[in-house]
Amino acid sequence: MTGKRNVCRNLIVASGLILLLLSAFFYYYVMRVIPDQLNIVVSEEEKFHFTMPLSSTLFSESEEVVLNNGSDIPSNQITIQGKEPFSLYSSNQGSYQLGVKLFGWLQLKEIQVDVVDTKYAIPCGVPIGIYLKSDGIMVIGTGKVTDAGGMETEPAAGILKSGDYIESINGQVLKDKEELVEAVNKIGNSDAVLQVRRDGQPIEVKMNPIATSDGDYKLGVWVRSDTQGIGTMTYLDLNGNFGALGHGISDMDTSSVVEITDGMLYDTEIMGIEKGTVGKPGVMSGVIYYGPGSTLGTIESNTDEGIFGVANERMQKQIQGEPMEIGYRQDVVKGQAFIRSAVSGEVKDYEIEIQKVDYSNNHKTKGMVIKVVDDELLNLTGGIVQGMSGSPIIQNGKLIGAVTHVFIQDSTRGYGIFVENMLEH
Repeated sequence: MTGKRNVCRNLIVASGLILLLLSAFFYYYVMRVIPDQLNIVVSEEEKFHFTMPLSSTLFSESEEVVLNNGSDIPSNQITIQGKEPFSLYSSNQGSYQLGVKLFGWLQLKEIQVDVVDTKYAIPCGVPIGIYLKSDGIMVIGTGKVTDAGGMETEPAAGILKSGDYIESINGQVLKDKEELVEAVNKIGNSDAVLQVRRDGQPIEVKMNPIATSDGDYKLGVWVRSDTQGIGTMTYLDLNGNFGALGHGISDMDTSSVVEITDGMLYDTEIMGIEKGTVGKPGVMSGVIYYGPGSTLGTIESNTDEGIFGVANERMQKQIQGEPMEIGYRQDVVKGQAFIRSAVSGEVKDYEIEIQKVDYSNNHKTKGMVIKVVDDELLNLTGGIVQGMSGSPIIQNGKLIGAVTHVFIQDSTRGYGIFVENMLEH
């Protein structure tokens, strides 16, 4: 009898664990598949196609947003099975809530529905030179220092780490790495108290600079206070604000998005293109012309979804093209689309194929999988190359997104971001 009770107990425990795992998987699935936020244009019925788990009920928490699943009668509540499409409509701008219930009673999630006016922007596709000033002096690593006696030591080990931002030393606010070097030499072998920002939080650390054989003092850290590169401007809105790249500028050593105080856009000239090969992305090489007469605008933020700021009058005069209506994720469909790029020296539209659309928007910079099918662009670049990030994606007369990443093993394919994610900044 004891043996049977043990078997029963083990079966109950195993069943409970399986049920717990299934519940955890289901919760994870729901959080990933159902988006947190949707945009719809005021007074336009917008259709959606993301997959709903089992039998799910959508209900509008406000009479301003009505639902429809194919019937002639809109309502505040509908039931969705699997991939069945549904639509939303509102005649009033604002932010509203849409609830999701499983089997009509188990609350799963709430979706924010933003009802907005029709927006327009000019798809650009022009190359830009980028200069960013970091907010503090970024630590990219620590290293050993040979002191005056010939011994190796690593004074910053365990004190500073990659991704830290040094803001001041002994109360002196630092603007760049040159000021840090100068301040350390002034401190000599006295204590150095550093104000550091780590993961957004301020901390204070103490170190002892090491005297080297050449008479200098060092902390044993590799640092960077600015970064630069070439990318593509995605759009210019009707107020002169721009968005570019479709992804953030990350430090090459730490892989984290650089926290900045500000930055500038400059004229750039593409000098050559190296085609991509299997395992090695191609790249555009060019020259950035720094100087007051070659500025194009100011950069105000560097985010996961791109860089954003204000174009100056000179840049606004250079941008060609008419404003185009903004398309949201529900407007994006698999099939023919175009990317706009000046990779050849002039702004042109090149044909692509949208092969996959992630309407749930789980990966904000990877909402679409695209493939270059335009022979002219394939002959010129082999597909997508580094420097083309930010090239606007156009479909059915609407600006819907931007190129973000290239597939390492196939340079004809890559990812695109929904432009609505960029416009949030």
